[in-house]
Amino acid sequence: MTDHYYTTEPNAKHEEKTWHFTLYGHDFVFNTDSGVFSKNTVDFGSRTLLDALAGLDIQPNKVLDVGCGYGPLGLATAFHFPASRVDMVDVNERALNLAQKNAADNGINNVQIFSSDGYANVTEQDYTLILTNPPIRAGKKVVHAILSGAKEHLAAQGILLAVIQKKQGAPSAQKKMQEVFGNCQVILKNKGYFILQSVKE
Repeated sequence: MTDHYYTTEPNAKHEEKTWHFTLYGHDFVFNTDSGVFSKNTVDFGSRTLLDALAGLDIQPNKVLDVGCGYGPLGLATAFHFPASRVDMVDVNERALNLAQKNAADNGINNVQIFSSDGYANVTEQDYTLILTNPPIRAGKKVVHAILSGAKEHLAAQGILLAVIQKKQGAPSAQKKMQEVFGNCQVILKNKGYFILQSVKE
């Protein structure tokens, strides 16, 4: 079987590395490894989603990062909203272990990191914000399940933010979110990356 970052236990030989990256004006240290998404830098999509989030006038009290990888999106959000609790889930055990280490190494305590295939192990239904940089290579069915499944885990007026490249399915994702939520806006575009926003009404 081909080894992908969205598998539970990647077989790729370990190539651990540590590097720094600035998000929200803060110097983060990230530990990464082979078998995880964007192991050499914080990917442009996640950075664009964080830019969009910074432009919103919101103070979410409970956040869920679906497909957190080694944690840049969720940890930066937890740093940016220190009064919030941020739950971070992924199916990749190697990525989850790295996310735990990265939370500890950056002194970020307002997070809960646990294994979940999509929303399988997510029991709460009152998140005020759900973020996702979905695993495009896992296929449209998986991506759309993450987008549509967000609705039942959001509180009223809760927000779903997703980043998807136009060439990797942003138009169909926008259509799916419109269908599920009854609304979907493109709130930021940058170099072909679309930040899609839906609100649970």
